[in-house]
Amino acid sequence: MLPLIEAMSAAVHQVESCSICGNLGGSDPCEICRDPRRDRSLICVVEDVADLWALERSHAFRGLYHVLGGTLSALEGIRPADLRIDALLTRLSDGEVKEVILALNATVEGQTTAHYVTERLEDTGVSVTKLAHGLPVGGELDYLDDGTLTAALQARRKTG
Repeated sequence: MLPLIEAMSAAVHQVESCSICGNLGGSDPCEICRDPRRDRSLICVVEDVADLWALERSHAFRGLYHVLGGTLSALEGIRPADLRIDALLTRLSDGEVKEVILALNATVEGQTTAHYVTERLEDTGVSVTKLAHGLPVGGELDYLDDGTLTAALQARRKTG
């Protein structure tokens, strides 16, 4: 147990929160924010660091991130001031960012937060998009819930 305790103690002292995006890592700013190969005109907004790393594992996104630190929730008492929304607005002030992608969970709280953030970004001149919702790759219709099927039908697009 002692090596585990020592490793966890070292992690507490070595892990830092990125002052730009809110990611956790060994430096501030984090590796992603420092990477000159990243598309600085794109910011993907996520709820937490776990969501950021899920997107990173996909290798499908090469822009920057912004971690909100949660979602709005009246039941849990989480208000806009409790999230990193003002920090996002500050990041947009230099005009370099052209698009903000909202990659928030398809929950009531996630969608409420997405709606609120969209309203806050309305006057920035930045394009605001969100991830598509619907059928997962490899998913079988008879195993999917009603909400997923409804979202997939509403987000349908022309083939070819």
